[in-house]
Amino acid sequence: MMLETKGWLLDLYEDETDQVRLWFILEDGRRICLKQDFPLTFYVSGNRELLHACCLMLKNRAGVLSLKRVFKTDVFKSDPVCVLQIDMEDPVRQREVFLQIKRTFPRLICYNADLAIHIHHAARYGTFPMAFCALSYELETLRIADISVLNSRWDITPVHPVFRLMEIAPDCNPAKGTPQNLLISDGHRRSKVVRLNDPAALLETLNRLIDEIDPDIVLSQWGDSWLFPFLAEKETEIGIRLRMNRDSERDVLWKKAFTYFSYGQVIYREREAHLFGRCHIDTRTAVMWRDYGLPGTLESARVTTMPIERAARVSPGSGISAMQMITALQKEVLVPEQKQQVETFKNGTELIQRDRGGMVYQPRVGLHCNVAQIDFVSMYPAVIINGNISPEVPLPDGLTPASDEPGIVPLTLKPLYQKRVEIKHRLKSCKDKESAIAKNFASRASALKWLLVVCFGFLGYKNARFGRIEAHEAVTFGGREALLRAKEVCEEQGFELLHMFVDALWIYKPGCTTVADYDFLLEEISRRTRMMISIDGIYRWIAFLPSRTNDNYPVPNRYFGVFQDGSLKIRGIESRRRDLPPWVVNVQLKMLDCLAKASSKQHFPERLQAAFAVFKAELKKLNDGEVPLEELVLTNRISRELDDYKTPTAAVRAAFQLLDQTGRKMGAGQKVSFIYTKEDVFAWDQPAKITIDHVDKVKYRELLARAAGTIFYPFGIKQQHLSDFVQGRLQLSFDFTLVI
Repeated sequence: MMLETKGWLLDLYEDETDQVRLWFILEDGRRICLKQDFPLTFYVSGNRELLHACCLMLKNRAGVLSLKRVFKTDVFKSDPVCVLQIDMEDPVRQREVFLQIKRTFPRLICYNADLAIHIHHAARYGTFPMAFCALSYELETLRIADISVLNSRWDITPVHPVFRLMEIAPDCNPAKGTPQNLLISDGHRRSKVVRLNDPAALLETLNRLIDEIDPDIVLSQWGDSWLFPFLAEKETEIGIRLRMNRDSERDVLWKKAFTYFSYGQVIYREREAHLFGRCHIDTRTAVMWRDYGLPGTLESARVTTMPIERAARVSPGSGISAMQMITALQKEVLVPEQKQQVETFKNGTELIQRDRGGMVYQPRVGLHCNVAQIDFVSMYPAVIINGNISPEVPLPDGLTPASDEPGIVPLTLKPLYQKRVEIKHRLKSCKDKESAIAKNFASRASALKWLLVVCFGFLGYKNARFGRIEAHEAVTFGGREALLRAKEVCEEQGFELLHMFVDALWIYKPGCTTVADYDFLLEEISRRTRMMISIDGIYRWIAFLPSRTNDNYPVPNRYFGVFQDGSLKIRGIESRRRDLPPWVVNVQLKMLDCLAKASSKQHFPERLQAAFAVFKAELKKLNDGEVPLEELVLTNRISRELDDYKTPTAAVRAAFQLLDQTGRKMGAGQKVSFIYTKEDVFAWDQPAKITIDHVDKVKYRELLARAAGTIFYPFGIKQQHLSDFVQGRLQLSFDFTLVI
């Protein structure tokens, strides 16, 4: 008997028996698992004799439906490529055959062979997490006969199902103590405390709560690193199976911990616990959770088609890669397992012309009033889209495309770019920025922003499947050209240029104090560049700072200022860093808040006096031992294995201390928290305790002086004088009426 229904797609994964299992939230609220036949095709190219041998090996292999030679498009080849097409019965056997070919014929090149099942499904049916689907399925077998997606990844105000949430966390940080209870809620008002001292009662209670809530999404704290391993250990000890998966035939899927290098940092990823039929997100290890939370995670999953769990855990670059592969599959372009393209040879002149990165000016150091900041809207994505920059098409010379045939990369980015622009427009029109609608728009816009931010860097990444360094260079060339054209327009209209940085300009013109004063300028820049540009804001005042080591060297991205609405913008100073104690960061922010109340230069003496009073009060709190210890904790990342350090840093010494005291070994990419003490350092995540008397107050006074010195520099107060003051080497009386 055939049934028809509608529902939202929650999860899909391959299955050895059913090929693909799909979980839906139906319109009537039921959760249902359906099955689907899903044959797959992949391709192999290489030496003719090797391909023939590969054919013979696969001729009678179980799961192989057909073998034939065809011509397909490879983005890195000028002509169609002759490849062996291998049609497989199901995803599981396809992966087995692919791995067999790799082992037996390592010199053959495979295409479309190692893609995640959600990528194939999205390319074929247009599915994505929260896709609203019309379904026809057989009642007896629950096997899908037809599936049709009724909404779009690019909907601005999508309708989601009502998710059932389960929040679960221990009552303390497991690295600092032994949890005694689990705190569990259903995401609304219901909450429960479950004790950990009776494992059998714990598992039985958890199973009962899981059955009652039947969550779609499980939000945990320390779920990957402690909670799920702890529960798995108790399952084995007691012999009670925990029904954390909605798919009762599956166990929790564990993914190993690993370390990787990204944008100059070594990043450590904890092992991960993945569920089937539900989604598990550890909010402490989810990559961008602090930036955009659950609404942004759902938006990222929606546009990239990645499962919600995966979208929460991987970098935005993985999302862009998935989107590009879907575009390639839909265009019937081969997706290589490993990119074969290498950078083309360039002589010295060509390197000088092309390998230059973004345009960066040296700002005019000091304090400036009534300065406007104008920004190109997602500059690099706009350059890619307008210039049609993609590895398989001719590259532009500047901002004019060299080909009318849209490439894979701009085809992928255009709807993403347009969606973010529209969401930002909707957000701007929200009168109450604290409303639920405005916050939802802001979170989703942030998720889309990060995808757009990484698309440019990913274009030049050596391992990106559709990366090409020449395309990367073409984008920066287009960005430089756009910024120079904007500069010319500004100067033609009598604006003084104070600073330029990649996609932004800081300009000043006497009498221009409202947004309307810049309308004609923005229109002309947009006309000449064919790119959207907007005003980020008009500063009451802004201070550009020099290098710490030399006052004669301006630093492009080190400044702080106050917009006309009183909001602060800070870049490159202590309060933007994550490796300083919260106390130092908060003191600097308090001082900035004092200065932010200055509406003109005439108000600075009074506001500087207030900021200095904050500085002295916080210094007294430190000297009197009144600063809470947790406010003095620094957290630094370890960039290599402990034994590889010849000169251990403070963080490394704390890591060794942690190893000695607890047996817990920190690896490359992991973060270590510590406090500076009179003896050396104290690893914060060890069971032992210290008091404020152990703290190295000299060190913290110096950190405070550095943070205050940054704020006072534009007003002629030297950091060295502040350092001498905090250490009691010099008694100073600052007359702030003289600094303006």
